[in-house]
Amino acid sequence: MNQPLFKYRFFALLCVFMSSGLFVRAAEEDAPTIAPATELISRVLPAERVDEFVLELIPSPDGKDVYEVESQDGKLVVRGNTGVAIASGLNWYLKEKCNSQVSMNHNQISLPKPLPLVENKVRVETPFEYRYLFNYCTYGYSMPWWDWEKWEEMIDYMAFMGVNMPLAMIGQEAVWQEVYRELGMTDEQLDKFFVGPAHLPWGWMGNIDGLGGPLPQDWISQRAELQKKILARMRSLGMKPVLQAFTGHVPVELKEIYPEAEITQIHDWAGIPGTMFLSPTDPLFTRIGTLFIEKQTEMFGTDHLYDADCFIEVDPPSKDPAYLSEVSKTVYDSMVAADPEAIWVLQGWFFFFRSEFWQPEQGRAFVGGVPKDKIIVLDLYGEKNTTWDKTESFFGQPWIWNVICNQDQKVNMSGHLAKMQTNFQTAYQSEIEKNLRGVGTIPEGVGYNPIVQDFIYELAWDQSEKDLDKWVSDYGKRRYGTEDERAGETWQRLLSSVYGRTRTDWGPLITTPTLQIFGKPKEDIRHVRKNVRITEENPFGQDYDVYELYEASQILLSMADDLQEVETYRFDLTNVHRELIYGLSYLVIDDLTQAYLSGEPARLKAAGDQLLGLLDDLEAVTGSHEMFLLGKWLEDAQSWATTEEEKAYYNWNARTIVSIWQPWKNGGLRDYASKQWNGMFSGYYKPRWELLIKMLEKNLEEGTDFDAGAFNQAVREVDFAWTHAQDEYPSKPTTDPVEEARRIQKKYQKYFLKK
Repeated sequence: MNQPLFKYRFFALLCVFMSSGLFVRAAEEDAPTIAPATELISRVLPAERVDEFVLELIPSPDGKDVYEVESQDGKLVVRGNTGVAIASGLNWYLKEKCNSQVSMNHNQISLPKPLPLVENKVRVETPFEYRYLFNYCTYGYSMPWWDWEKWEEMIDYMAFMGVNMPLAMIGQEAVWQEVYRELGMTDEQLDKFFVGPAHLPWGWMGNIDGLGGPLPQDWISQRAELQKKILARMRSLGMKPVLQAFTGHVPVELKEIYPEAEITQIHDWAGIPGTMFLSPTDPLFTRIGTLFIEKQTEMFGTDHLYDADCFIEVDPPSKDPAYLSEVSKTVYDSMVAADPEAIWVLQGWFFFFRSEFWQPEQGRAFVGGVPKDKIIVLDLYGEKNTTWDKTESFFGQPWIWNVICNQDQKVNMSGHLAKMQTNFQTAYQSEIEKNLRGVGTIPEGVGYNPIVQDFIYELAWDQSEKDLDKWVSDYGKRRYGTEDERAGETWQRLLSSVYGRTRTDWGPLITTPTLQIFGKPKEDIRHVRKNVRITEENPFGQDYDVYELYEASQILLSMADDLQEVETYRFDLTNVHRELIYGLSYLVIDDLTQAYLSGEPARLKAAGDQLLGLLDDLEAVTGSHEMFLLGKWLEDAQSWATTEEEKAYYNWNARTIVSIWQPWKNGGLRDYASKQWNGMFSGYYKPRWELLIKMLEKNLEEGTDFDAGAFNQAVREVDFAWTHAQDEYPSKPTTDPVEEARRIQKKYQKYFLKK
């Protein structure tokens, strides 16, 4: 090799790695390496094909990520300025040339032989500095029990999607222990402060104290070690994780140690007494905020991005603009005192959720208390309730457009792709030359609608407006690795049914059993349940075309002989047929209601049997795939235990978050994070309905009125007891998705044939 040229290339690569963070310490000396990207593709691609791919580093001309893809000498060359950029380039090739898909729940990789050629070099540069992922709630509803193996899969997926700004919250209790011990608090006092594992996000956000605690020390230690592995992997690929900063939320006992500190109780949250808030204008705030970042940096390092949401779902103690400006200035100053390069990442949710408080004057003062470009605001609800266009583009500060899509990890098929596209295009065309710095997804739960994440992250590299019918058709073919037009038609029909809505309700079978499905229960503005009427025009009472979903399910099932061993197909077959028969829920409850109101015991018995049979079928269908198993959730939770006592504790916490939420009988959040899972239908939902049906039958037999209060209390007793039970549920599939789909199609066909 020409030595001067070799030295030049070596120096160029060294510069790239030093600027991108792709730097790994070798055994004897620091040296640039492409090892993280190479290891990534080795995990994802078939082992026997890996050496057909050549990965190279290139510089970025303006600091934004870029990738190149071309064919050379029978191999595919993928270049990028970071591991994320390289993975994104490879992802483009897999989709466009190999009819393959990397997805959040299973990859479908089909590499033709020989590899398809890229005749003209493709070069793509993203206009977005940031591609964001995760919500605090994701760490409670989806990820509390993930081990390193699961996190490794997720980080690989993130790289392929182009994510470079993930929220990384695990392990911070170890940091808080050091901070508060230094401030004079005891471990016994901290036991009253830390909440249970699945409830930790709401502790981080300052909504609750102690709920589900005390937190085992083994958990704190294990999670700190896991966070170190997660951050090391993210950074090796060029990601910049967002860590925690101090928000003012403090233990109540801190007031005893610092009686002069300005610590007040904020208003309650979801019926839970308000937590304690240390005023940012108090000198102790800066001391704690600085100390936390210093100790967190010692433990986990930093990429200078810090999330701090002082008022995510609660209001500040004062509306005074001068006060709000001082608050934000102090929060930011506490970061800068420990890290001069600090950038504040702020969830803009409160501008929407507490909009009555956050009028333009208050918002402008709060955001303006931070220097320009030293804060990044996340617009969370891009698919439904955008905030940037109601806040003067966050009053001139940088911001990121996101979608939530999934609240509480509801198990459903939903996500209004057309609305997402329209809202994105409006924001992009208006703001890309101003302060729009990125795109992202902030789901409260992940896994059941991977098409949404795949659609949004494609915008990072291609901002053009899509022909959605064609896009979802291509998506379906890639998802199963087939050229069969039926795959495309399936997804076109899904687009015109479930992916033409934004889900806003829980669904009647998994909320507290009731006959009053026609009322409009009071819910917060995120979850407004509509009045349901069973009519000839809408015989199912659903917010999508159930007949269209049925057509999609038939077409999908017709491909079973060819695709039944494809993992993505098996997941979708389960998900579609779960959604299909759950679509009957309003109808069967209406049958029960009318039978009771008519005063006919035989009709009531038949309607009750029909409803319980539907629950049994939902149990069977969801038993065909691991992602729908309560038993897997509980098994994963208990895997963190080091003692039998801890095993029981994790089991209880895992049950509580997906059922009554608050660990007491009369809590107000029960069924908030309910799940359409195998085990939940048989063990939790069905006993409730059986109780209701028996009471209704007794009413008709005795000629008495239904006592809703007595029933509600009886259900609460059943629910509470279930969270403390130790019975086991299957942690591996017990049914076959193809067999279940065929059975369901035959049994329920009569409901889906248009009259």
